[in-house]
Amino acid sequence: MRGSHVPTTGTVTITDWPDPQAREPGQLVVRMLHASICGSDLHAAFHGLLHAEGPRRPGYPGHEGVGVVVESRSERVPEGALVLTVPQGEMGGCFAELQLLDDLHVVELPAGTDPEDSLQLRRLMMAQQYGTCLYAMRQFWPVETPARRAHTCVVIGAGSAGLFFVEEARRLGFAHVVASDLDASRLDVARGLGAVPVRVPEQDLAAVVAEVTGGRGADLVVEAVGHDVLRDQAVELAADRGIVGFFGLPERHGPTEVPLWTAFRKNLRLQCSVAAQAEPGLTSFREALRRISEGEIDVEHCLGPEFPLERIAEAMHRAEEHRPGDIKLTITP
Repeated sequence: MRGSHVPTTGTVTITDWPDPQAREPGQLVVRMLHASICGSDLHAAFHGLLHAEGPRRPGYPGHEGVGVVVESRSERVPEGALVLTVPQGEMGGCFAELQLLDDLHVVELPAGTDPEDSLQLRRLMMAQQYGTCLYAMRQFWPVETPARRAHTCVVIGAGSAGLFFVEEARRLGFAHVVASDLDASRLDVARGLGAVPVRVPEQDLAAVVAEVTGGRGADLVVEAVGHDVLRDQAVELAADRGIVGFFGLPERHGPTEVPLWTAFRKNLRLQCSVAAQAEPGLTSFREALRRISEGEIDVEHCLGPEFPLERIAEAMHRAEEHRPGDIKLTITP
């Protein structure tokens, strides 16, 4: 089969790999129909977070995909089933024609899904990232916002994940949602979803948050990019006894400075979110699929340009450039 290969940091190629086989009970081979590029894929390929096993894994680092089961040793998931593939993010293999998984890391697509309907499949594929955002938001803000208080949520970064956080914050009842980004087109989407858009650095995010909150600061700040300087900013933007949610990956392995003095003085809760793929029953991904299939969540803004698998390197570099208008790029094996 053909699949991506990341031999070293900064190099993404396509090469031939042995076809995987389901040998153990519970294993599946999925023929990939679509995959999408996540910001964490860019961290792995370009930003020094290459996993030690990455160079030996076909389809690495892709972990957002949909496909059809072509070989099954599972009693739960039969051959022919259409599935959302949910591998552990650091061990993904979606950028390949075939992917080997176990039945604990797939979710069957809703009944009636048409395997020939590319648009429908791409929409449902967004449940992979949306599911991680639902999982994260339950860590960051575990109860619905009380109506007696006007809470404010700030989302730093209006990529696909950031926009999902905007939608979820509005659904939870936050009175004000502020979204910041460098890209005006992404902020147009955020505005349409009900957020106050802030284009940085032209606009002062701290000043906007102060104006919206009467100088109190945000009850919840979600850092959805993965830059240390933005994590520092998130702490500064939070209100006393506020919550800061770290969703973006760290920039490096090993120790990272945290603005602990400010966090301590404000009595903040700093909450990270990781390993949604290990959630028992993959509840958040199932909920994400349901909401998308029933039209409760808007994902159309995520459906960006498509690239064939052979152009994976070009697609990854384009995603790294953050071109205006690009939110989510799709790979179609």
